[in-house]
Amino acid sequence: MTPETAVFVEKTPLERYVAPAKPSLLGLSRAELADALADIGVPPAQRKMRVQQLWHWIYFRGFTEFDAMTSMGKDLRAALAERFTLARPEVVAEQVSVDGTRKWLLRLPGETQGERPHEVECVYIPDTERGTLCVSSQVGCTLTCSFCHTGTQRLVRNLTAGEIAGQVMVARDRLGDWPGGVRPTDGVVPSGDNRCVTNIVMMGMGEPLYNLDAVRDALLIVSDGEGIGISKRRITLSTSGVVPNIERAGAEIGCMLAISLHAVRDELRNELVPLNRKYPIAELLEACRNYPGVSNARRITFEYVMLKGVNDSIEEAKALVRLLKGIPAKINLIPFNPWPGSRYECSDWEQIEKFSQVVFDAGYASPVRTPRGRDIFAACGQLKSATEKLTARERMALRAMAMTD
Repeated sequence: MTPETAVFVEKTPLERYVAPAKPSLLGLSRAELADALADIGVPPAQRKMRVQQLWHWIYFRGFTEFDAMTSMGKDLRAALAERFTLARPEVVAEQVSVDGTRKWLLRLPGETQGERPHEVECVYIPDTERGTLCVSSQVGCTLTCSFCHTGTQRLVRNLTAGEIAGQVMVARDRLGDWPGGVRPTDGVVPSGDNRCVTNIVMMGMGEPLYNLDAVRDALLIVSDGEGIGISKRRITLSTSGVVPNIERAGAEIGCMLAISLHAVRDELRNELVPLNRKYPIAELLEACRNYPGVSNARRITFEYVMLKGVNDSIEEAKALVRLLKGIPAKINLIPFNPWPGSRYECSDWEQIEKFSQVVFDAGYASPVRTPRGRDIFAACGQLKSATEKLTARERMALRAMAMTD
């Protein structure tokens, strides 16, 4: 590695999670809930039943207060309330796009009580047939992908399983997505009995495979059929290519996989996704071939951001098709979403269509979607915690870029 390329690939967390004196039960497995019940004196013979009751109230009904859990006695409810909470991440701000996309800025406890809290963003994208929630896994990001606004941040810390699952629960709270809930009227959400949140994508802030244990625990809760009940085939984990953890994710979570590819040559991907210097394309694709459960019915999605004059030539489209030969795959072409200070521009729409036609003819491409939520800076690659404040000039530049498409 030359001095010019010898820059850090992964950032080191600057802080850590410190559990509050009264922790939340969100994110605990059934076994951990049983341990919590043991701590407050619930007899062993009752714990399995009590765990099932808690699971139903927390994850199926979405309750936030123990006192409302009427299937349990008052003494048990009081004991639970004395030792634990059901607190979600705090919603600091909510923005609703003209296209119905919603973005929430969520506040989490900082390492030191009373000092600046940690913040993350998550995004809800409604469509005619589904509602997709984009969930974060870290405060900041481990990596430094050159086209991504989130990658310009520090890595503050990993999120806990409770904070990851909590984003799903916050979204369902805000959307009235629990039994008997009231839907908001200030934007686009599914009507009637249709669920608002039908799909989860781990594509928010952070690299999920550098926080695999917490991501796994949270997604197993989210997919549990006796609670939130989102099918694993409707949950997609996106990674920039942490090769050693890809097989583990497939074996331990069993969700769909997406790869942030963005280039067909190591030389270019080293620049766009610096992690490629550690795990080059050949190693990454071999891990994809061995992903547990991969098949034509469970294809891997390869994400490819369209950068003008960088990776959008017809020759690169043909190379992409050759590169993925033999892998059950689909390609998601993403128009670049601009942000202040970026040196990239979005490919011209005509060029995107030509590129798309090449991969579509090869049987790989999904339709190119118009970016959603640009006017509230909620589109792919634009998330950035308000912990790192933008200058007035940056805010004006973001607003202007979002409105020019």
